[in-house]
Amino acid sequence: METLILVLHVLAALAIIGLVLLQHGKGADVGAAFGSGASGSVFGSAGSANFLSRATAILAAVFFLTSMGLTYFSASRTDNKKGVMDSKPAPESTAPAQVPPAAPAKGPAGAGAPAEKNEKAPEVPK
Repeated sequence: METLILVLHVLAALAIIGLVLLQHGKGADVGAAFGSGASGSVFGSAGSANFLSRATAILAAVFFLTSMGLTYFSASRTDNKKGVMDSKPAPESTAPAQVPPAAPAKGPAGAGAPAEKNEKAPEVPK
């Protein structure tokens, strides 16, 4: 059923494009008044405007209805399925790994300062 509506939707869109391209602009009536030959068409001078505008309006209504039908099918299909992110497995642990506190450093704590009271700072040669 969804495929049938989709095919009808595409055909209605193509037909609307064709009908809009076939219609005359508002300035075409002035050209027909001076004998350009546009009034001698298959539908007559006023008949083409009525037929093409009615056909365009009908196809626009069909396009609107098929759009609503495709929206309905799309909404009913997504209720049964999960999204892309829902199918991904959850990570095992999101908390950072706990590191034990560092032991106090032995040896020189700074530039030339003794780390403990019994040690002396190394002598710098001159």
